[in-house]
Formats: sequence, structure tokens, C-alpha cells
Amino acid sequence: IDDPASLVVGEDLVVLPPSVIYTVEAGDTADGIAARFGITTRRLYRNNPALRGGDGLFPGQSLVISRRDDTRLGELSLYGYAYPFIDEGDLRAALPYLTYLAVFTHGIRRDGSLIEPEGAGRLVDAALDYGTVPVMMLTSLGEDGNFSDALVRDILSSDEASSRLIESAVREAREGGYGGIDVDFEYISGELAERYVSFLSRLGAAAGDDLPLFTSLAPKTSDDMPGILYEGHDYAAIGAVSDRVLLMTYEWGYTYGPPMAVAPLNKVREVAEYAASRIPADKIFLGMPNYGYDFNLPYIKGESKAATVSNEEALRLASERRAAIEYDPVAEAPYFVYYDREGGRDVKHIVWFESARSVGATGRLADELSSRGISIWNVMKFFPRMFLQLDSMFDIL
Repeated sequence: IDDPASLVVGEDLVVLPPSVIYTVEAGDTADGIAARFGITTRRLYRNNPALRGGDGLFPGQSLVISRRDDTRLGELSLYGYAYPFIDEGDLRAALPYLTYLAVFTHGIRRDGSLIEPEGAGRLVDAALDYGTVPVMMLTSLGEDGNFSDALVRDILSSDEASSRLIESAVREAREGGYGGIDVDFEYISGELAERYVSFLSRLGAAAGDDLPLFTSLAPKTSDDMPGILYEGHDYAAIGAVSDRVLLMTYEWGYTYGPPMAVAPLNKVREVAEYAASRIPADKIFLGMPNYGYDFNLPYIKGESKAATVSNEEALRLASERRAAIEYDPVAEAPYFVYYDREGGRDVKHIVWFESARSVGATGRLADELSSRGISIWNVMKFFPRMFLQLDSMFDIL
């Protein structure tokens, strides 16, 4: 809590009473304290998010060793995405909670060669330090930094280019210290769906058992869902050749769209239930956003543009504007309204974001559907309530 004197009406707080507390003494280290109590250092960090995954201990500091009523629903894998320019503190704060860290991203050229991100090695090394598996992301982002249907078509239509890409990706993953490959090709036309499955199958075979294949899927709700974002993603066929699939169940509320929750749970459920009818549940990760949007009202199509906010920023904004946070029981998402003075007039805003309560709702859906895990887009800003909530509900692998 940034300022305990400025709590917001409607704000969610995570309360996890401890059963054992340790007071730090001079010369203590996180590894030493964990060993003394027979827990892992990752567990110590998870119980104490204020440590932010670091060894910044000081004498007299109180640390939670264990919690009361520490009963969880079951096991869950957590998958988080990060850009190489993530703040070091935010990275190390999130890593103890993550099973996988996906480094965004390796792009591609038309000849099948890779566009390598600068600084990715720092994230790989940090992930390995914390026992988190680093995953190499392979996306259809071109040299201009945008997703391109023409680029995907060129790769999938050329045996030479696709073979070069497969060879380069596997070599880079092995040499770079990654423990998996995540493919996120977007804007694939329906006529290329079979070629995409063939490409994934060949990539998985080349990667072998030690480099599991993750595939990111657009949020479909039926086999014949129209649109270039969906038509090239054959859930059943892709699920059959992938070790894991990541459902991109977010961005219903987005920068240029009408005000609404980023990931309304009723919409997420539709996608997740369809996915579970086509793909084994133990391969599926539900997508969850770690951000929100500040929308201007009234919404004007083609003109309005929402500002992205982190969940912590949303809470600070609500506090500053003395706004009461409401909760939509259908979308399972929090929001609040405030007014700002812009251009000599009062402008109404509505902010949709994520909270411990909405995170808990996603976690319960994952448990209900026996999903493998939850994939978080993204972990660029550390949101301790999200991780504490999930850690209190599940044994994170």
C-alpha cells in the first residue's frame, strides 16, 4: 500500500495472516533464512513481496516464513511476458512467482532470418538465477516492428524460408539458454492454416523434448470464426502439435475501442470453454492482462484514444481523484469514474483495470476448467496484489 492513510473506497486488499514470522539479524541472507526454516528462497520471496526478489535485508526487519490456513486449490504454472528493457527491480520482484518468462521478442525477415532483440540475455540470466524457465518468443513482427500478414504469407509459402527460420530459431534458443520456444504468428489467412500447422509441427520436431513448443492463439469461440486474426488458428490442429497453448484472452477493451474491461470474464470463459473442447486442458494457459485503460467519455469512434495505465497507477489515480471503485459482477472487473479539466472544460473519464478480486476470478476459472496455467501480459510493472492472490490460491510450479 503506497499510502496507508489514503485507502480508496472499493479498493481490494489481500490479507494473508502469518503463522511464523522471523526478525532479521545482522549478517542474515535470504538463502540462509530460507535454509534455516526448510523453505526455498523462492517461497521466502513469494511470502514477502516487499523484498522484491532481492537480498535487501536489514536487522529488525520482519519476514513472513509461513501463513495460517495455507490451503490451495492445486498446482498452477504462471507464464509472464517481458520486454528486454524491463526495470531490473520489477523483473526480480516478479521472477520468484513465475514458472516461465517469455522474452519479447524475436522477429522475422522474409528470407526466414531472425531479428534478435537487444538485451535479451539479461532477462535469460535473471530467470535462470531464480529458477524460472526463460522462453524465446518468435513472432511475426517485421523489421518495422509491426505484425504483417504479407510477411507470414511469404514465410509459410516458402519451404526455403520456413526451413531457415526453424533452423535459426532452434539454434538461437539453444545457444541463448532458453528452455522453450513460443510462436506468436498473427494475421494468418484461412488458406494458410494448414501450412501454419505444418510449420509448427516441423519446428516442434526440430526443437525436441528439451525445448517445449508454446503457441499463442487468438481468442476464438468457434471453428469458423471469421476474420484474419482468427481464421489461420486451427485450435484442434495447433493444440495437437504444441506442448502448450497460450490464449490471448485480453484486449476486448483496448486503446481505440469503446470503454469496457480489458478481459471481461464472461468473454474469457467463452474462449476458454471452446479451447477446452478442442485442446487438452493440461496444455491450456488462460491469458490475463496486467494493465488497464483510462477512457475519455463520451466515446467517439475513430477519434477517441484511451491511455494505458498500470494497475498500481490506476489505484493512485483513484486515490488522487477521490473516486470510488466499483466492480462489474459480469465482467468480474473493477472500474471508476473521475473528471478532469481539459481544454477549458470538464471531461469525464472511466478507468478499467485489474484487481486482486478480478485476478481471483480468473484463477477460479482456470481451476474450474483444469487449465495448465495463466499467462500474464505483461510483467513490465510489478503488481504485488496479483501475485499474492495467485500464490494464496495455487501452488505455483
